[in-house]
This record gives sequence, structure tokens and C-alpha cells, in this order.
Amino acid sequence: MLDGRSVRLLSGAMHYFRVHEAQWDHRLAMLRAMGLNCVETYVPWNLHEPRPGEFRDPEALGRFLDAVRAAGLWAIVRPGPYICAEWENGGLPQWLTGPLGRRVRTRDAAYLRAVDAWFARLLPQVVARQCTAAGPGGAGGGPVIMVQAENEYGSYGSDGVYLAHLVERLRALGVRVPLFTSDGPEDHMLSGGAVPGLPATVNFGSGAGEALAALRRQQARGPLMCMEFWCGWFAHWGQEQVPRAPEDAAATLREILECGASVNIYMAHGGTNFGGWAGANRAGELHDGALRPTVTSYDYGAPVDERGRPTEKFWRFREVLAAWADRPLPRVPEPLRVLAEPVRAVVGQWACAGDVMEVLGGAETEGGAPATFEELGVDRGVVRYRVEVPGPRVPRPLRVRGLRDRAVVWVDGVRGPVVDTEDAVLGEVAGPASVELWVASLGRVNYGPRLGEPKGITGGLLHERQFLHGVRSRGLRLDAMEGAGALARVPFRAVAEAGGAAGLYRGTVTVAGRPGDADLALPGWRHGVAWINGFCLGRYWDLGPQRTLYVPGPVLREGANELLLWEWEGAPALVGDEAGAPGLYPCAGGR
Repeated sequence: MLDGRSVRLLSGAMHYFRVHEAQWDHRLAMLRAMGLNCVETYVPWNLHEPRPGEFRDPEALGRFLDAVRAAGLWAIVRPGPYICAEWENGGLPQWLTGPLGRRVRTRDAAYLRAVDAWFARLLPQVVARQCTAAGPGGAGGGPVIMVQAENEYGSYGSDGVYLAHLVERLRALGVRVPLFTSDGPEDHMLSGGAVPGLPATVNFGSGAGEALAALRRQQARGPLMCMEFWCGWFAHWGQEQVPRAPEDAAATLREILECGASVNIYMAHGGTNFGGWAGANRAGELHDGALRPTVTSYDYGAPVDERGRPTEKFWRFREVLAAWADRPLPRVPEPLRVLAEPVRAVVGQWACAGDVMEVLGGAETEGGAPATFEELGVDRGVVRYRVEVPGPRVPRPLRVRGLRDRAVVWVDGVRGPVVDTEDAVLGEVAGPASVELWVASLGRVNYGPRLGEPKGITGGLLHERQFLHGVRSRGLRLDAMEGAGALARVPFRAVAEAGGAAGLYRGTVTVAGRPGDADLALPGWRHGVAWINGFCLGRYWDLGPQRTLYVPGPVLREGANELLLWEWEGAPALVGDEAGAPGLYPCAGGR
């Protein structure tokens, strides 16, 4: 209900942090044209507070909600503090989960103090934009119509005291619009995540009748809503994804609406995991198996694709939603400009990984055991571990225990294997020897019981069965490589000296005429992170299935554009050759 009027919410998920701000208006117009009257977004705590008390663009949500209002849409805000969302650590900061571990998402006093402080910083921009009788876009009316308490808590825990605390804080900070919870369609999830007195909603991808019936068993009266209608799915590195047929997704959307429920299409427009913020999952029914890192693209098989274009699913959904519209649907916006023609990058400089670590890394620690990423204050990036194997001694297996997630091994300056299992044998090593492991996080788990687990070497290094002590640990954050001041300190050399080695590569892409949306291709490059003009596009990996990185047009400029590649497993031997030169290519446009 909204001001005494029954409202069928036809909502779609679009996360402001996965879309370049200059493209928000276009994407919101696409959602309206599909037939939606509302947009939903999460809020990632770790993006906005990467270090305790250090805030990064904390007013972005408010600007997005203003854009939502200007587009004539309502808004559903899901501030967490946990959001899942296939996002690093489910949105929780590593500086919090590191020391607290499984105490997060509970009534733990230290956790609640941090949440309360974050909500006090965030929520005023939500409270100021709550809806009034004026409705969406009306004079004096804000767009925010609902706010979620936590997120899918019934899939994780059963701490009703914690949930009640969140509700109390949301109300105390001025949230007056309806609060709600959302969970999967199973009884234990709906009961575990429910809060007495708050409406519950349900999340599913198919079987609408059964899922809504499960919700009705838990909640005998009140409106029905599918808060996440999974119309597609996300992808993991190394795993091909089977797309969902548009006809099948449209049939489920129609079934939801014919059941009399409101709906939030997840995702209506997925966007991109810019900045290396993609999360990860654990395999297995109980989410406790092998790590499955999520790709940079969050296209999701959504009706509006990663590049803002209508897909066949868009047109099918538009047909379904038009039947519930109270007026003709707006016309579909024209596609945004794309790059006029392909352009190849000239990569002319390189700095070896060790040199980059020396000037941009954090302080090196030494201890009896390796330090974790969390102990070194690294959210996204790499950690270098160095240890001496005493000698003389005969060759014995060198082992690593508790590795998370992927390591490049060096012994006495000679490159060894790349390993990515939690317990791995690195080879036979005689002593004395100097060993280095460069360990990269592939994304923290965002769902399930292993949420918040630490990264790095969490067990130890062993020679045969003997632990090696005196391990030196040093971290390098991705954001340390951003900004002209940081790059000015890096001792770049001519790329001819690289020979395909790991390190930081710098080049130029010259765009003739007005720029537009593009795809970055990196033929022959193995695994790393890319920036253009200081904007972090995210992770690339020759493992696939993702083969290019999306470059929003507003990131580019006419003339010279700086390309930066942190390649930590090994670049093409001759990056100047055509076979190994990165390039920008026009995004295909239109329907």
C-alpha cells in the first residue's frame, strides 16, 4: 500500500555501483520503457568505507535516487549491511570480517557498533528521499517506497535479536516507509529470516505458484511480492553458462503477475563488476566446496544487457508488462554512442612486480606464520610471501596449507608453478633456498557459511612436515595503483626489457573523434586487472568464459587514453606485436 492506494510494484534491479554514473539516466529510461514503475538497488558497504572511517563517495546513493526520481520511478533500497549480490564479501568490509569472523551478521556488540556507525552515515540520504503522497516524481515527493532489513538472512542464520536490532536502528534513524525482509522460498529460510510485524518477500527463478504459496504459509495476510525474480544468472570463471530462454523467463514473469504479486526483476540491468569487486561462491549443495570466482561482467542474461542494449528478453518482458501498465509505455531510448572504429594500444612501458611492490606496497611484516590479507589491510590485490628454507638439506616436498586463492611460486628466483588449491605441493626443494609466493585473492565469498573467510596463506608453509617460520608478508592493494601520484613513483622501463614477465604495463590508446562504448580485448594476456584513464575496468583472465572487458564511453576521451595492466601471471613475450597488442573495439549496437 502507498498512501492508502494499492500499488502493483513492477520493479527491476539496477545497481548504481555497477553502472557508470554518466549512464544512469539512459539505463533508467530503458527500465521505464520496458514497463517498470520502480527500481531496486543494493548498497555495498565495503565500496564506500574501504578502511575504517575512510569514506569513498558516500553520497553516490543519494545522487542515484535523485536520478530515479527524475526518471519518474519509485525506488526500493536494500542497504544490508550484508547484500550478497555476487559482490566481494557480500558487501561487508574485510576490515570487519577479518577480526570478527563468524561473529558478523549476529548480535555481537563489536559488529553492531560498526553497523550502527555505517547506517548513521548512510541512511540520512535515504530518509531525505522517502516517498510522500505526491508519488514518484511529484513535487515534494521522494522516490523511496520500501527499505529492506538485512538480506536473505534465513539462508545464513537465525539470530532474531540481530534482526530486531537492525529494524530498531532503521526506525530510529528516520526510515518511515515500509520495511521488509526477503528470503528463498523454503520454509526454514522464510521463517529464519522473518521479523515479526514486517512483511516478508520471496526470491526465486521459477515455480512462481509454489514459491508464493510458501510465502503465504509463513504470512497469512498482506501483499505478495517476489523480491528477486531471477530472470538469468551470473557466471564463474572457467565455467560456460547456459543462457535462459527469453520465452521461459517471460512465462514465469507472467505467472508471478497473474498470481496477484508484485515483482522485482533481478537483474533488469546487471552492469559490470568494475574495480575488481566481483565476489565468489563455494561449490556444493552446502556451499563449502571449491572456490568459484565470479567474472567481471554482471550481464546476468538480463533484459537490458551489460552495454545497455535491449535483448530479446527485453521485448518479451515489455509485452508482458504492457498488460499491467496504466498508460502506453514510453518509447525505447536510442542506443548510446559506440566507438567509431577499432584502435590498437601501444604498450611502451613496464615495471617488474617486485619494483611495484617496493614503491606501492604496504609495510612488510615478519612472523612465525604468514599474515593474511585482512591482517595486512588488503581488500583486493596481492600479497607477497617470502621465506627461507634452511639447509643444507636434501630435496623435500614444499607445501602450502590454507591457500586462498591463487599463487605464483618462485624458488631462488626461478619461476615455479601456479597453484590454486587450498592444500598444494609446490615441488621438491632442497635447502638452503629462498621461496616467494605471490598470492592473489580471486574475490571473497559472498554467500553461505564461508562468508568472511580470510584470504592469503591461512595455514602455513611446510618443508616435508616441518613448518617454515620467519615468513615475511607484504600486501599490494589494487587502489594503490590508481592515481597519477602513485604511477609517478613507479620505476617504469622500456617494455622490451619485460620479456613477458609479470608486472605493471603502461600504454596509450589513441581515439580519433568522439569516443563511445567499447570492448577491451587482450590477446595473449593471462590474468590481471585493467585500467583506462584511472578507471578500473576489473579482472581479465584467459580462463574464460569472458573474453573482453566492457569500457563505458564516458571513461574514454578523444585523443590519448592511458591503459594500465597489472599482469601478475605473465604477459605476451612481445607485447608490441600485433598478436599481443591490446585493442579497443566498438560495441555492437541496437536490437
